[in-house]
Amino acid sequence: MSLMEAAPSPARAPTRHIRDWIADSARWNRYRPRPGDVIIATAPKVGTTWMQQIVRLLIFQNPAPTSIKDLSPWLDARFQMPLDAALEMLEGQTHRRFLKSHLPFDALPVYDEVRYIHVSRDPRDAAMSFSNHYNSFTPAALDKFDEIGNSDETIGRPYPRAPADPRGFFLEWLGREGGDGATASAARFFETECSYWAERNRPNLLLVHYNDLKADLEGEMRRVSQYLDIAVPEALWPALVTAATFDQMKADGGALMSGAERIFKGGHESFLHKGTNGRWREVLTEADLKLYETRAAAALSPGLRVWLEGGRVAGDPRYLVN
Repeated sequence: MSLMEAAPSPARAPTRHIRDWIADSARWNRYRPRPGDVIIATAPKVGTTWMQQIVRLLIFQNPAPTSIKDLSPWLDARFQMPLDAALEMLEGQTHRRFLKSHLPFDALPVYDEVRYIHVSRDPRDAAMSFSNHYNSFTPAALDKFDEIGNSDETIGRPYPRAPADPRGFFLEWLGREGGDGATASAARFFETECSYWAERNRPNLLLVHYNDLKADLEGEMRRVSQYLDIAVPEALWPALVTAATFDQMKADGGALMSGAERIFKGGHESFLHKGTNGRWREVLTEADLKLYETRAAAALSPGLRVWLEGGRVAGDPRYLVN
């Protein structure tokens, strides 16, 4: 199909447009799906790269590390590959394709022939991880985000800066209402999770939780392989699971995250930081946690909150009500 031809109509068109310093959901208007495409769509810092690595391993069935971004483009990103180049790369791929997005589900086109995977994480853990991520941007990356914001009349200002200390970051993240912090706000995180939760029973959407990946990586990888209809020889499973562990991904980070040093101080070492949960317990005060409780209770349904803070151990998302 020529890149000039119109994209096919989705089963469910986007219901809103997201445009900020990082992303522009309109870039998906030119996406042309192939049957079997996989879109890994998440909020930031919940295990997106981890799931990209898992899907890469399942598709290629080869534990040798290779650059994830060169195989799995982040189509909504405004600061990475130009859209024409990303689409040309996708059209040239002959393997089963897998893409990344940080958009809410209602800002994405949904095609019946495409498989969507959404990874969730406790909001407090995601915020702690985002604190490191946010404060690891290189001056060149921040300059690029500033350029995008200043030159876009719908934004008209530079990229917001956040406190360097984790507690200060968390409180600012929690207090932001709307898009002033781009994707780095509790408001955006909560609305993103609500958008996927509302369609959790869609047959081509799989919800995976960070806690479950940590507790039973092989079991969750097998669940993903079953969802994607990918058969894996039993003898190959140990090598694939090892390649998907945090320690091995960090050891392979130079190959997996090629070019990360242009965006993050410390390159892949900063991006693949700790991979742990519960850091907020050592950072936040009782008053901070009460404020989180208030905001989460107002933004999230009881069932969604159980899922976000517990994962499948707390309950299968298909059967949790509300």
